[in-house]
Amino acid sequence: MDRNLALEIVRATEAAALAAARWMGRGNAESADEAAAGAMHRAFNSISFNGHIVLGDGDKDRAQLLHAGETVGSGSDDTIDIAVDPLECTNSVAFGRTNAMAAVAMAPTGDFLEPPVTYMDKLAVGAEAASVINIAEPIEENLERIAEAKNYSVGDLTVVALDRERHAELIDRVRKTGARIHLIPDGDVAAAVAAALPGTGIDVLVGIGGSVAGILAAAALRCIGGEIQGRFTPLEEGDLDRLKQYGHSSPNRIFRAVDMVRGNKAMFAATGVTDGDMLNGVRYRSDGATTHSVVMRLPSRTRRFIVTEHYFTDNPDY
Repeated sequence: MDRNLALEIVRATEAAALAAARWMGRGNAESADEAAAGAMHRAFNSISFNGHIVLGDGDKDRAQLLHAGETVGSGSDDTIDIAVDPLECTNSVAFGRTNAMAAVAMAPTGDFLEPPVTYMDKLAVGAEAASVINIAEPIEENLERIAEAKNYSVGDLTVVALDRERHAELIDRVRKTGARIHLIPDGDVAAAVAAALPGTGIDVLVGIGGSVAGILAAAALRCIGGEIQGRFTPLEEGDLDRLKQYGHSSPNRIFRAVDMVRGNKAMFAATGVTDGDMLNGVRYRSDGATTHSVVMRLPSRTRRFIVTEHYFTDNPDY
């Protein structure tokens, strides 16, 4: 894939973030999501590539934008698979909370694991502890090994988890180890990636979140040398049947980052909508707005943080 495509694709995450941020705090998650999807879709179609969405946001049966199976882009010789969430954390935007962002991962055809939309239990860390984690083992043992790998005491670790009732026992066990815990209302993609970036104050992501979010996080973590392990966790009626339809007959199978995003050419881009663990949110000005984005490439292991000043004099939508 052309290295310049990674920077081109930021235009799509920026467009989605700018559109979604207009809805921050207005209590309307659906409108925020629709605005983000529409803006990202338009931006994709202005880019010279042939993108095939394999993990998407919309529902094909309801003709929503950015659904799995849709083709975007103005065309090129190579087909590129896309995993996309035009607005991760819709409720965070609707209610003015943290960690909302627009995210895209790209890879050559066939490199993404394609799970059904279900839940996944996850454990994510940075490069220092990438080789020592095992999600099948107790969280206490994992935290001890992560601390040793980072030359910390367990009490120095900061563990992030979604603030959900299903995590009550896990949170209690983490607290008993002496580790610090940071509960977030939404946004485990940002938190998983932040665990692998310096200066974020996050060391580990644990717990159950969305499966598509797991693939997006895996793409980013592969680009920067971190690790995520996940296993599908059926929580709702029909989840097991959907997993079997996708060929996942053993819900206890552990997937590593390299299983979720294969090959060595993946790219990841994201733009903050609200302030979060990894990115700042959109800042509006009288004449435009400022966005904060990150772009990562697996072939070069580069990570670029981009601050863009947008001026709306001629185009108020972008």
